[in-house]
Amino acid sequence: MATRKATETPASAVKATSPGLTDYLQPNSKPSRMKLILSTHNVTLTKAIEDHILARLDQLEHLDRYALDARVILEHDSSKATDNQFKCSMRLRMPGPDLFAEDSETDLYAAIDLVSKKIEQQIRKRHNKYKARKHGEASESKRRRQEAGLQ
Repeated sequence: MATRKATETPASAVKATSPGLTDYLQPNSKPSRMKLILSTHNVTLTKAIEDHILARLDQLEHLDRYALDARVILEHDSSKATDNQFKCSMRLRMPGPDLFAEDSETDLYAAIDLVSKKIEQQIRKRHNKYKARKHGEASESKRRRQEAGLQ
């Protein structure tokens, strides 16, 4: 597996390491900290699939800028019935516990969308827990001040 530093290549570069395992940089002009590791099994990786995944990761990176890298695995199982042939799994590495989601659908794009939605929900839940912990202390002290002022 190839690794890269942010200063190695321009943001529009794409490096292929081996068939099925590639390391992409975000195609936008702003410097990106998140690295994408994309792996495929029995799926031909097209530019449209790659762009769709990058668009979804841009949305996730907007929600949590501290994400370090995303490992996306796309699989196609032709032995299964027509339902749930395409499987997408995503692991988002970040400070604290990693976030992981996977889904199987009849359409690859639908599987990617559902997995990114699950990861987005996990990011929001983590963020809300952090905010609630911070605001819980403040609301408790405010309640004590109000009770003290009323008595």
